[in-house]
Amino acid sequence: MQTALDLLAWMPMLALTGGARLWEPRRLRFRLFTAAGQLVTTGRRRILRLARHWPWTGEITAALERLALLPNPG
Repeated sequence: MQTALDLLAWMPMLALTGGARLWEPRRLRFRLFTAAGQLVTTGRRRILRLARHWPWTGEITAALERLALLPNPG
């Protein structure tokens, strides 16, 4: 439960831009966390495949790319 709350608190600040940064938690959960996707393992990599028809797929992929660019805190 605490991880979900941390994700809701930090994701807009670290990964989202523009109007998406101002979404309240309910809208954030609806638009980003309910997207249809499939986790695929190929070789030694895991790939998240998101549905192309979801209106916020572009926002999700851009946010994930920004999160991947953050340095490791270790």
